[in-house]
Amino acid sequence: MDTLVARPPLAPWQFHDLSLRGRVVVSQMPQAVTTVLLFLVLAVFQAPLLADPLVLGAGGLTVALTMACALVPWDRLPDRSYLVIPVLDFVPIGLLFEGLFPHVLGVPFLAAIPVLWLVASAQLPRAAVPLGALLTVAMLWMPVLLRPGPVTASALSSPLLIPVMMLAIGTMAQILTNSAEAKDAQLRRLLAAGARRERLLSTVLDSVDVGVLALDETGRPLLTNNGQLHAHAQRRLGHAASSAPDPVLYDGAGAPVPPEASPIARAVAGESFSADLVRVGEPPARQVLSVTARVMRDEHGRAEGSVLSFSDVTKLVDALQAQDDFVAGISHELRTPLTSIRGYTELLAMDDRLPDTAQAGLEVIERNADQLLSLVDDLLNAHRDAADLHVVPADLVALLEQATEAAQPHAEHAGITLKAWASDTLVVDGDPVRLRQVLDNLISNAIKYSSADSTVFVVGTQTGDSAQVQVIDHGHGMSPDGVRRVFEKFYRGPTARMSTTPGLGIGLALSQVIVEQHGGTLSCHSSLGEGTVFTLTLPLMVAAPGEAVPAADGAHTRTLEGGAGASGGATVK
Repeated sequence: MDTLVARPPLAPWQFHDLSLRGRVVVSQMPQAVTTVLLFLVLAVFQAPLLADPLVLGAGGLTVALTMACALVPWDRLPDRSYLVIPVLDFVPIGLLFEGLFPHVLGVPFLAAIPVLWLVASAQLPRAAVPLGALLTVAMLWMPVLLRPGPVTASALSSPLLIPVMMLAIGTMAQILTNSAEAKDAQLRRLLAAGARRERLLSTVLDSVDVGVLALDETGRPLLTNNGQLHAHAQRRLGHAASSAPDPVLYDGAGAPVPPEASPIARAVAGESFSADLVRVGEPPARQVLSVTARVMRDEHGRAEGSVLSFSDVTKLVDALQAQDDFVAGISHELRTPLTSIRGYTELLAMDDRLPDTAQAGLEVIERNADQLLSLVDDLLNAHRDAADLHVVPADLVALLEQATEAAQPHAEHAGITLKAWASDTLVVDGDPVRLRQVLDNLISNAIKYSSADSTVFVVGTQTGDSAQVQVIDHGHGMSPDGVRRVFEKFYRGPTARMSTTPGLGIGLALSQVIVEQHGGTLSCHSSLGEGTVFTLTLPLMVAAPGEAVPAADGAHTRTLEGGAGASGGATVK
């Protein structure tokens, strides 16, 4: 699952993102900067104090410790090795205290810096506070113990307020650190739970075969369950922010969908809908999506986004269309024998020599034939809309390739070699389904009425402003009368009637009607014993102003070859 929520930019750097050496240097910076500022103040107001060897030693030791922080590879040393730096920081602080007392007061409070470092490191959770207090005591008592003369209780007790304050500061820092660690642990648990829920959501979404696209209230995408479908789905459903050109959208009835009525635009506008069919792109690569949208609302009922789910129902729609075509075809197939039955029944009924029992039987046959014809008419009327054209720019070459590949197994079974040549592209305004039906019928007839071991040629070319497809066979051929009547409904020539090839003689008639609806022509030239040539001519698509139409170049053709015995069927070269 691809999350698309924009995240705020990170800071230039964060402490925990640094290396161990970087964190040590940053932790030492307060001590070094404070010492530098102290020396600057002394240089301005009390310059003679800088000549004291203890003060100079404190400055040099601070510089040395700071350089050690930057130069020592702490990550290669044992854990907690870097804690030697805050421990040693007490030494220059003690030297400054001894060298500047009593001219500068408050120097011992610098011990709060290494104490806080020890506590914040979390490396000594129980010992950091008492260790810081003991080191502060040692820092204050060491000069007293090293001075000549007796050590008095007064001298040892007078600075004890400072270690007590360091103890209090360290304790408070420890409490705050523990609280922060508890919050961090709780935050880590919440983040882990959130990550687990996100993984669960991702797994659930990716396990279903339905695409999901979530949008915010402005239409900005938040997530989709299939990464490869993300930009694809947005563009296909009409997302206005997509940089790629949107394909044409059509509704369930085949009417173009304007951008403001696209599924995403409707969802962003706050509309909820279920199982709306959207046809995407142009045939033959058209895809049919079933889209459902629901609006997300916050606790106040305000829309804060929407979720769309879409599924590819192209195969289902094609199956339903195939079912309709099948029923319509069966209706045509049933009508012819029923017409024949009824006609011969009427002829027999006209014979006065038939006995009454035979006349009664003929009346039963005629009555049932009429009933069946009525049912067939109902089926034809119910599927008459299926013959309506859905005109779009269609590549006749692609349809020709599909029809040739579909006919290849039939040709191989019949021992026919099927060869086809076509220009690179022949774009026409037409219904790809109906044009494919015509091509299938022409190629199928050529194969059915050709002799074994012969060749059927299919040639697609451009002639002027027209696209032309010729289907050529070297089969039985037809007489001039057969050529004249070949496009009549239910007509079958003598050769076809005497052959064992099944058929009702309606395929070519329907093909001619379809071609004429496209503004084209379908003609036939044939000679007995020599073969037949069917020529399909369609006007090429006329480009709109400013729109380019791919032109067919006769010098560049695509070849589709195959035939009996060819392994693997047809191949494109």
